[in-house]
Amino acid sequence: MESNTMSAVAGVQPVAERSRPLIVTLEVDDAAQARFDTERAALFPAGRTVIGAHVTLFHALPAVAEAAVTGELAASASAREPFQVEVAELMSLGRGVAYRLRSAELLDLHRRLQASWWDRLTPQDRQGFRPHVTVQNKVSPERARRTLEQLHEEFVPFSMTARAVRLWRYEGGPWSPRERFPLDSPAG
Repeated sequence: MESNTMSAVAGVQPVAERSRPLIVTLEVDDAAQARFDTERAALFPAGRTVIGAHVTLFHALPAVAEAAVTGELAASASAREPFQVEVAELMSLGRGVAYRLRSAELLDLHRRLQASWWDRLTPQDRQGFRPHVTVQNKVSPERARRTLEQLHEEFVPFSMTARAVRLWRYEGGPWSPRERFPLDSPAG
């Protein structure tokens, strides 16, 4: 126990923490978040989701790079103003449904972070970025098709505001929050 305390004091993470990857997400305005969370709670199979709706930017950054990741996120977020993201259309995931997002600012933010972290990225995080919010997953293809049809009946594209970038630690199911980086560049 004492060695963990000394390691934490010296800035070294305990072994268990070093093995849990970091996740980076985009935080959106309260109204959009509430809508996505409500749909996700209603559409996911019971007991199959342990986190709320989210826009994942990076799925698994190495925990040992947390200080560098934190520094880059702080610099990137403070250099940007909040920006608009279009919730453009519904998309099939085969066994689920998501909302496809469009935003030049979001793509630019992701591209810059991806370039900065390239050597640390998993193959999944090196792929092309297709921003979306998943509101249903882990269901039969038939159920997903019905959900897609149902949501299409009332869907009208809308805009939401990106407010911050968030850093999380994967905890084997749930995520624990690490830090929030507001998009807060002074208006030019």
